[in-house]
Parts: sequence; structure tokens; C-alpha cells
Amino acid sequence: MLLKEPLLSLKSVILIGKISRGLSLSRSRWGQQRGVSRGSTYDARWKRLASSGHNIHGEADFIAGLEPSSVLDAGCGTGRVGIELVRRGIDSVGVDLDPKMLEAARQKAPTLEWFEADLQNFSLGRSFDIAVLAGNVMIFVLPGSEEQVVRQIAHHLRKGGLFVSGFSLDADGLDLDQYDQIMKRLGLMAAGRWSTWERDPFTGGNYAVSAHRKT
Repeated sequence: MLLKEPLLSLKSVILIGKISRGLSLSRSRWGQQRGVSRGSTYDARWKRLASSGHNIHGEADFIAGLEPSSVLDAGCGTGRVGIELVRRGIDSVGVDLDPKMLEAARQKAPTLEWFEADLQNFSLGRSFDIAVLAGNVMIFVLPGSEEQVVRQIAHHLRKGGLFVSGFSLDADGLDLDQYDQIMKRLGLMAAGRWSTWERDPFTGGNYAVSAHRKT
């Protein structure tokens, strides 16, 4: 078990779905991507993978294994991770900047709570056991905003909570040394690192899943 201190027991909480309007996509790396599928088209790719026998819930497996009671799905996209966590009895709230992705999430799970917001500047008025950033969220934010994004998300973690993020190391920009320095400056201490969401040991390579604890 990754955690040295227990999180709260599992529970099932379904929240009233709503979108709180956020900022424009245009300045983020995600918003500047061209030829990238979004919304239901993006979702269709995951459905094809699932139908061909692939496990598309590696992130949810990882997070559920930590036994949280509540999860902030930051950069939630179409809700693949958060919806699966709720199915397993874990309270999950999603935040994303892309309205097309959120619309797909709402269509699949209209009773869950989805917020359209910039990760640099949002407030949900509550704290969580874990914040998870799947799908390369950290390398798709506005260049130069990484520390503010981490700060704002960490603000929503309870003391002792975990900040868990997986992202590619191939892209220009954020590397692990920079990422760890940001975490340290913000009072988030290293709790583990792997090369996959299946917890394969990290020995280098082009992808890393990192966990940091809020002190």
C-alpha cells in the first residue's frame, strides 16, 4: 500500500450535475492542439479499446487501490476515470476547461458534478482525499502555469491527501526535475513514482506516474 496513513473508508455519493462556466481554451496547450478528437469522438476511441479487450480503467484501478473516500478528477475530460470511480463507490468530482469533453461526460453521467473551469483559478469549497490528473493534464496546461495549477489543485486536498499525476516525458516543457521542484516548493512531498498506472517501477522512460503528499 502506497499510503502510510489510512484514508477514509469508501462510500457512494452521487452529486447533482452542473457546469460552472470557466475560461477560454485558447491559451492552453490542449486548446492549441490541432486534429485532436474531442467530446464523443474522443470517447469513441476508448470504447473501441474496451471492446477489443483492453483495460481502459488503469487510472481508476490505481486510485481505488488507495481507498479514498473522495477524489478530485482534475482535467477530467469525458469523465472516464471519475465515472468509474463513482461506480466503485468513491465520491468523484470532475473539473475541465473543455466544454465539448464535459458535455460528453454529462451525457454519460448527468447526476454527477462537472465543473467547467481553468485549473489555475477555481474553487469548489471543499477538500478531497486524492486529486488525480490522468491523460497528460500537466503537459496540456498553459505554458508557465504549471506551478499555479498545482497550487490551486493542492488547495483542494486535505492535509495528508495525495496529488497523483501521470504524463508523458517526450513533450517539450515540463520534466520530472522541474515537476518535483514545484511540488517541494508547495509543500507536497514525494510518495512514489511508477512508469505505468499498473505500478510498474519507474527506471526512466517516456512516461511517469507520480504521487506527492500534502503536508
